[in-house]
Amino acid sequence: MKVKFAYLIPNFFTALSVFFGVMSIIASSQGKYEKAFVYIMFSLIADGLDGRLARLTNTTSKFGVEFDSLADIVAFGVAPAMLLFFAIGEHYGRFGALVSGLYVVFGAIRLARFNVTTNENDPGYFIGLPIPTAAVVLASWVMLDVSYNSGFDVFILIGALLLGLIMVSNFRYPSFKKIDLNKNVALKVLIIIIIIASFIYLYPVEALSALLTAYAFYGVFRGIKGYMKVIKSKR
Repeated sequence: MKVKFAYLIPNFFTALSVFFGVMSIIASSQGKYEKAFVYIMFSLIADGLDGRLARLTNTTSKFGVEFDSLADIVAFGVAPAMLLFFAIGEHYGRFGALVSGLYVVFGAIRLARFNVTTNENDPGYFIGLPIPTAAVVLASWVMLDVSYNSGFDVFILIGALLLGLIMVSNFRYPSFKKIDLNKNVALKVLIIIIIIASFIYLYPVEALSALLTAYAFYGVFRGIKGYMKVIKSKR
């Protein structure tokens, strides 16, 4: 059976994503937490490229979708969970191990649900926090705790549980896949992007953590606000 070269390109980046995920796990086990975080970011970049390249080259396939999910559970499920466990969780015995394990389980459920409902949902929104976002949020929290010796270990473990629950929740998150920008709005968005990029350049971990944490809990607050409106309307 002949395989077109174009089909190999997106799958190569998927393979690269899972490879970086494994490298992150190895780095975490060796106590090289900064390197582990960087590998997770490399996985994020590779993961972002594979889907876009598949759509651009019109090479989307069922194999690619399944391969991408398997790669995501390693790169954005197991890798950040191991970073959490080796940097923080192992000091808390069974509780630390439980949190790390549950994060992976919730991530797997999130991916499975996405695969079976992706054609039913509005493409402008994600249902539940995407696992790549959760992974970077969790990894950035761990890095900040390690870098500043903040002493917020327990709060980060609880936060990891919350991230897992948000992944399998019905909270809606904007996907930014379809953005219709007119000239006036486009200029404002460009300025905001430049400002954000500047902060990321100066304080990469801090800026990414703040930005993606805000995104992660935006869906929660938005969902609660909508629920309260429904309750008020029924009174």
